[in-house]
Parts: sequence; C-alpha cells; structure tokens
Amino acid sequence: MSAPSLTSDRQAPVSGDRLAKRNALVLACAQALGGANPAIVVSLGGLVGQVLAENKELATLPVSLTNLGLALGTIPAAMLMRRVGRRTGYIFGAGLCVLAGCIAASGIAYASFLVFCLGTFIAGFYGSFVQSYRFAATDAASEAFRPRAISWVMAGGLVAGIVGPQTVIWTRDMIPTAPFAGAFVGQAFLALLSLVIVSFLRAPPAVQGLERAGGAGGRPLREIMAQPRFIVAVAAGLVSYGLMSFVMTAAPLAMIECGHPIGTAALGIQWHILAMFGPSFFTGRLISRFGKDAVTGVGLLLIAISAVIGLSGLTVSHFWITLILLGIGWNFGFIGATSLVIDCYRPEERNKVQAANDFLVFGSVAVASFSSGRMLNSGGWDSVNWLVFPPVIVVLILLVWQKSRKVPVPA
Repeated sequence: MSAPSLTSDRQAPVSGDRLAKRNALVLACAQALGGANPAIVVSLGGLVGQVLAENKELATLPVSLTNLGLALGTIPAAMLMRRVGRRTGYIFGAGLCVLAGCIAASGIAYASFLVFCLGTFIAGFYGSFVQSYRFAATDAASEAFRPRAISWVMAGGLVAGIVGPQTVIWTRDMIPTAPFAGAFVGQAFLALLSLVIVSFLRAPPAVQGLERAGGAGGRPLREIMAQPRFIVAVAAGLVSYGLMSFVMTAAPLAMIECGHPIGTAALGIQWHILAMFGPSFFTGRLISRFGKDAVTGVGLLLIAISAVIGLSGLTVSHFWITLILLGIGWNFGFIGATSLVIDCYRPEERNKVQAANDFLVFGSVAVASFSSGRMLNSGGWDSVNWLVFPPVIVVLILLVWQKSRKVPVPA
C-alpha cells in the first residue's frame, strides 16, 4: 500500500465509521465475557491452590501462571491472526478458553494441582487474544474515532468486572462433590458465548486484503521499535499496567495486615475495578479533545497521587482512595498509551507491532504479580508505594521530551 493511501485512510471522515462502530460494539460485548476469565481465576485460583497444592507456598501459582500465559501468548496469537485473520483467530482463542475451563474443572474434580495449573495457564493464553480486542476495534476506524473505539472495548471490562464475580457466586457449588469446579465450567460457558459473538466481527476490505496476503510486508520490527514514539508508547503502557498490577496485588494483603476485614479489602478491589473501566465511557472523547500525550500524562500523575495517598495513612478510606485513583490512572494511562502505539505502524505491520507491545507490557504485569507480595513482605506497604514514583517520573519526562521535539507520526 502506498503512502498516499495510508494518509487518506487516517483522514477518513467520521461519517465513514459505521463498520468501525459495529465492530467496536461486537468487541465490547466479547470483552464483557472474555474479560471475566481472569476475574474467575483471580477469585478462586489461590483458594483452589491452597487445597490442591502439597506445598502451600505454591497456592498462588495458578494465578501467576495465568499472567505468564497472557505474556507468552501475545506473539503466537498475533502470528495466528496474521495468517488466518482476526475473526478466525478470536474464534480459536475462545475455543481455547472452553478447553481451559474444562481442564481446570477436571483438575479440581480429580484433585490434581498440575492439571488445574495447566487449565489456568491456557486461560492466560486466551487472555492474549482478548487483550488485542482494543487494537482490532481500530482496524476500520478513522483516526478521529480510534480513541473512542478503544474506549468502547475497554468499557466492556466494566461489565466483565461484574460478570466474573457473579459467575463464581452462581456456579461455585454447582458440582457438590468438587467445590469451585462449577465456576470453571461457567468460565468455559462464557467463552462459548464469546465465540458466538466474535463470529460477527467484520474486517474492512483493506484489512481483508492484508489477511489474505498473510499480513506480509512492512518495515522490520527492529526499525519500528527504534522509533522514539514507539519507545514512549510502550514505556507508558508498561508503567501504567505494571504499577497498577503491582499496587493492586499488594493492597488487599496490606489491608488485612493492618487489621481491616477481608470483606472490606474485597470491596476495595471492587471499587478499584469499577474505577479502572468506568472512565472508558469518556476517555476516548478526552483524548480527542486534549490529545493522547496529555491524557496519558494525567493517568500517570493520578497513579503517582494514589501512591501519595497510600503513604499518608492506613485507614480504610486511605486504601480505598488509593485503589480508586490507581484504577482511573490506569484507564487514562493505558488507553492513552494504546492510542500512541497505533501511531507507530502501517496497516501491514499491525500484528507484529501490537504483539511486541503487548509482550513487553504484559511481561511486566507477570513480573509485577510475582514480585508484589515479596516486596510487601520485605519492605511493607510504604515500600510498595515509594516504588511507584521513579518509573512514573521517567515516563512523564519522556512524554514532555516527545511533545517538545514534536516527534512526527510515521506515514
């Protein structure tokens, strides 16, 4: 595809976004179901691990393996979709989660910790397909509509935050002889519904042509990743998501250590999830009005402010305000960073660039989930919050530097 046609695609009028809006709604519905997958694993993985693992120190391994599967799945998922297309890839991914739920339920039924861990790892692999929904929503979109398309998909996560826990409540005792196995059967059922929904996804003609060609062409990945704009975009996404995971994982443990009830800690996480996805209804409009760099920067500042609140006291309100600001900051920072990544590639380069971005971002999430508990145990809640500031400051400096140099968007 020639450079002029690329430019005309980016300047397509918003009135031509009918297909993009349709796809964004389809993907938002799929996100509402697929996004419930990690909520189920996080809610029950540690409890099941405590029962099945001989070494109780490995109780949280199923949850960590889900994060690891997400990170490791990004590149294979992108390679598959590059060859067979988004829709077929998403149908395959949903089929994987059906399998994952059945394997995890079988692991519980037969009291096999290894089999249960295999199921949660495959569930994480499916998550790599779900995380790319936000990029897929922009395939048919004009430049003006792209931030809103991403926001629509992310808003589906708000529903997922309700669907996941409710699925656990409704189905955990469905199989009396195997407590919690029913919840993973429910996980498989949600994935089956998602499979039906993603089958309605439609690619624009230009993207269909790329998919038939196997997505070949474009610049070498090394050249794309060397762009200053890409480096800043990945850094912003990595810090936004990594710090959110790092602090969120430690917060409920810190609350319990401070003598707050388990129910209070759980309610704090619920408010955090609502804060993560609730702003998605207007984040895209804020980006359109104030710019990607500005909204991303505000998100990082909110994450830093949440750490200031966390350092200022140990009451329930301090923890809850920390978690709420952390969630809003993640939303602005992550959606803004995703919008910045889209500026860095041409249509024929989208799969490999998106995969590289997600591998780096979710690799950091996996590291954060493994290290957060250890940091809390060794240094306490204060040390967790103090570690927020250095990466936030570095990325804010990069954003200001990029803005001052007016780094051009690649053609």
